[in-house]
Amino acid sequence: MNYTDDERAFLWLCCCAKTDYHHRVMLLHEAPSPAALLKRPEQYFSLAPGAAFTPDARKREAEADALLESLERKGYFAVTLIADDYPESLKHISLPPLLLFGKGNRRLLKKRKFCIVGSRITPPWAENLARKFAEELSARFAVVTGLAEGGDSAAIAGALPSGNLISVLPCGLDECYPAAHASIKAQIGEHGLLLSELLPGETAKKYSFHARNRLLAGLSEGVLVVSAAEKSGTLITANCALEFGRDVFAFPHNVGSAHGEGCNELIKKGAYVATCPADVFSLYGMQAPQKKEKIFTGEEMRVLTVLKDYGELHTAVIAEKVGMSAYEVAAILSALEIKGAAVKSGGNKYSAV
Repeated sequence: MNYTDDERAFLWLCCCAKTDYHHRVMLLHEAPSPAALLKRPEQYFSLAPGAAFTPDARKREAEADALLESLERKGYFAVTLIADDYPESLKHISLPPLLLFGKGNRRLLKKRKFCIVGSRITPPWAENLARKFAEELSARFAVVTGLAEGGDSAAIAGALPSGNLISVLPCGLDECYPAAHASIKAQIGEHGLLLSELLPGETAKKYSFHARNRLLAGLSEGVLVVSAAEKSGTLITANCALEFGRDVFAFPHNVGSAHGEGCNELIKKGAYVATCPADVFSLYGMQAPQKKEKIFTGEEMRVLTVLKDYGELHTAVIAEKVGMSAYEVAAILSALEIKGAAVKSGGNKYSAV
């Protein structure tokens, strides 16, 4: 990876010098160029009390070289605020990250982006629908999400096959949170894009989840919330989106559903109701991609019609309403699941998608 002298100095300032965010902003404003900070830091660092640097020029250059070599060795890249492909949308949020670390397809930074998020505990029907949204939206956008269970995992499952997926981490690229998703993280790094504003070796902290959520919203034109309890952390992403002037969408949930209270509240406050990907595409003046029409047998249609008419039902109740045995209905429900027309929830109950 080739970096300009200014980008190299920018990296040194953010990763090697003893500075905080406000120090860096001040120093970058005062110096004629980032390269000047690496070459002549003594002329500027006095303006930032508490900031410090290695006084020996050769050691400073060695620090910068070692940093770049480490990134190259791990297959990572850095995107500075002055890079051509730094996301324009991030430049206009409060406290934009001065530096992003990435692994994977860097070209996705220039694509239009749309965020899909949900709580860790997401109802099966919402997970299945979120997966469908991500699959279709990835034809027009790079889908942005996290790496958690529930809504994030559904978005990943839908968008990863297309490669148009950006997963923003609450930790550095060396780490994985949650640890159980290490294999998924590796797949995203190979076929999509992993992003973090933290140094590669940094672990997830309590505050880093809020910071990550602000990036999810800041990167994207719109945010879809697929599930959120009344006090879900997912609502932080939605609130950041509103603060940044982004469009907010939400799945409507049944009244009284604990994991949908946050979504329903967003809708009451003006969020767009999202029941199909066309709701998103139409807002941005896009045509939804053509889908292959699904073909159902007569028996499948009978079962599917019952599910659509009555909502979530137990297998035994479905069998009674369609006049079939529970064994026959179980086989039909499995076929409908494979076709993406039905989803199983707890207690051997099913609902239509």
